[in-house]
Amino acid sequence: MATRIRRVDYYNTHIEDQPGEAYKLLALLAELGFNLLAFTAVPVGPNATQLTIFPDDSARLKAEADRAGFTLLGPHSAFLVQGDDDVGVLAGIHQKLYDANVNVYASSAVAAGAGNFGYILYVRPEKYEVAAEALGV
Repeated sequence: MATRIRRVDYYNTHIEDQPGEAYKLLALLAELGFNLLAFTAVPVGPNATQLTIFPDDSARLKAEADRAGFTLLGPHSAFLVQGDDDVGVLAGIHQKLYDANVNVYASSAVAAGAGNFGYILYVRPEKYEVAAEALGV
């Protein structure tokens, strides 16, 4: 698999840091038939967690959340990178952004097994189009 970079939307929401809160949201999304491209959860204080949801159907997620009275902040833009887990692949991506004078302000990567990886890359909104051009997307 060659390295594939694409534009993605994501939404944030905050939940109480209690057992089962992320499960409730993920179960609801599954019940509604949502496919997620990525999902993260990060603590944002002593009693709260920020969930970041990367749906494959952004417009539908927002509509369903509004209908259910669930607050989602977004959409925001990021890049999803997937491909072969080759040594230096992330350095090559960052080199393109560096050459375009784009700062990566957050990212997360994981080896996905079977020689593949996934990588979420965040740049500032005002640099998003410059980054997209540098990455060829």
